Amino acid sequence: MAMNDQHDIFMPFKGLVAASDFAAEIASPPYDVVNREEAKEVAAGNPNSFLRVSRAEIEFPDKVKPTDKDVYKRAEINFRKLIDSGFLISDSIPSYYVLKLQVGKHSQIGLVSAASLSAYNSGSIKRHEFTRPDKENDRVDHMKALSAATGPTLLVHRPVSELADYFKGITNRHPIIDIERPDGVRHTLWRVSDKESINEIRIHLKSVDVSYIADGHHRTAAANRVAEEFNIMDGRFLSVMFPSDQLMILDYNRVVRDLGQYTKDQFLNKLNTDFSVVPLTKPQKPKKNKNFSLYIGGQWYNMELKPTYKSVGDFSQNLDVSLLTNLVLKPVLDIQDLRTDPRIDFVGGARGLEGLEKFLDVNNWSAAFSLFPTSIDSLMRVADNGSVMPPKSTWFEPKLLDGLVSLFLDI
Repeated sequence: MAMNDQHDIFMPFKGLVAASDFAAEIASPPYDVVNREEAKEVAAGNPNSFLRVSRAEIEFPDKVKPTDKDVYKRAEINFRKLIDSGFLISDSIPSYYVLKLQVGKHSQIGLVSAASLSAYNSGSIKRHEFTRPDKENDRVDHMKALSAATGPTLLVHRPVSELADYFKGITNRHPIIDIERPDGVRHTLWRVSDKESINEIRIHLKSVDVSYIADGHHRTAAANRVAEEFNIMDGRFLSVMFPSDQLMILDYNRVVRDLGQYTKDQFLNKLNTDFSVVPLTKPQKPKKNKNFSLYIGGQWYNMELKPTYKSVGDFSQNLDVSLLTNLVLKPVLDIQDLRTDPRIDFVGGARGLEGLEKFLDVNNWSAAFSLFPTSIDSLMRVADNGSVMPPKSTWFEPKLLDGLVSLFLDI
């Protein structure tokens, strides 16, 4: 079959699935949304937490680096222990999996499949940002240690009503996993293994002409490198795909270690070139595009791009994440590469403004910028144009869990 057929791009697979009775213990936050201390707290007292696989460094003294070879070896040991104990069970026949995430009044239903790396390389699965080499290397070593992909890539496609209706119908069946996490998010999983349903899904997938990586660029790039290293002809990566009108997107904020050559007052004065900077009486998130909230020296400020600013470059260069990069981070703070510069870090919008304050206070960093969320339509438009956004431009909630379904790699 031709690779441009979508039913070849998103294939059923023999998933390694958490046993229903233990799924609540196993399922864990994604490896990259919790730091080392937070991962320790989540996994404390729970020997079955998947964080002992995805973040095995939590079982070592803090002086041991997460990228130490012994950490990957421990991840493999813990992974095999979950399999040998029957807590993770390999399906005997290829299956699709339908996943529903629900929190409050929000819900989204998506397809778990083995997505094609050939489609990723050819552009049928589009990307919108470059990866950070250190994070990509970490996932390469993790996948090679486990011979498996355990963290799914979040994909998005433009809405197809027939596909959404079909998946909604599947949710009337009996699920294999149904758990609610401490954060209030309910994760429900259905296995689709009968030939008739699989064929119907493959037919419906033909209506999806293109998909986009919403979250998981590093995991996907790492899977691609592993496939190339082992000369895998039909390489696959673990994916969960949702329609764009069901996703909930939040801000992805920036924190900087220092102000370079400037004092606080000098820095604020430099910002006045392109922004109107006004102190806030209380913390407040930006309420519209081209507005930013700045936290510095224990004070919050509103930064609004001056109307005299003239747009330059293509669409991607005029997104808020790019404006902050091109007007502040690069020219003023001399942070030239957001992927590699240790003077910048990123904090997801789910942590709120208090999360930015806490990051600065705990780490003794200098400033934080809160951004207005990048829209999913902007993400798709940038990808369609073949452009890229700065790293960590979007934050999606609720997050996919690690450990519910994993994909063995043919290595």
